[in-house]
Amino acid sequence: MSKGQIQLILGPMFSGKTTELIRRMRRYETANHKCMVIKYEKDNRYDDTDAISTHDKHMYSANVKTSCLLDQEFSALKYSVIGIDEGQFYKDVVEFCEKMANMGKIVIVAALDGTYQRKGFGSILELVPLAESIVKLTAVCMYCYNDAAFTKRKGNETQIELIGGKESYLAVCRTCYFAQSPLKTALKENKAQFSNITNVDQIYPPKQLKISSEIDILFYSLFI
Repeated sequence: MSKGQIQLILGPMFSGKTTELIRRMRRYETANHKCMVIKYEKDNRYDDTDAISTHDKHMYSANVKTSCLLDQEFSALKYSVIGIDEGQFYKDVVEFCEKMANMGKIVIVAALDGTYQRKGFGSILELVPLAESIVKLTAVCMYCYNDAAFTKRKGNETQIELIGGKESYLAVCRTCYFAQSPLKTALKENKAQFSNITNVDQIYPPKQLKISSEIDILFYSLFI
């Protein structure tokens, strides 16, 4: 029997977890492994097709959409590598991954490690002591552009499972997570960089100005 293992890809929103999952799956495919990708059934943020998608719309075909991994146990036996996207949403992720790894399968799970409250997301952290490989990715803070290890939610919704993208979440660093006015805090921390700026054109020349997000709009508004 081939040697099974669990690989965990953790991190906040926008840190490239699905991108890394896709990279690994393609690597195994190139080596002629038979690969299975499982997509969370309720995740239809970017498409309604049976494909996992990164935030920048890079897609990879999924074999199945489900909200219960153990329902796919029989089907998974036909594959040597199993990729699971949005692993934090599955209540049976620990049982399924451990069972598949013990049967010789390579199981790769991409998941949020923490909620927007910085608490463990579902049972995903229970996989940490069971995994052979763990990586925690960081995003770029959407306020100050430092490394971002946390997810911050926009709006007043309080339910844990709220599937969304940039319209619902921000990737933030520790300082900006706690700041009441994170944009002002970010500018204050970077005051040396901006100390000689008196006009926004010094940062964004008129012909090159691109306002691509609400953060850019807020930043731009401070100078006009």
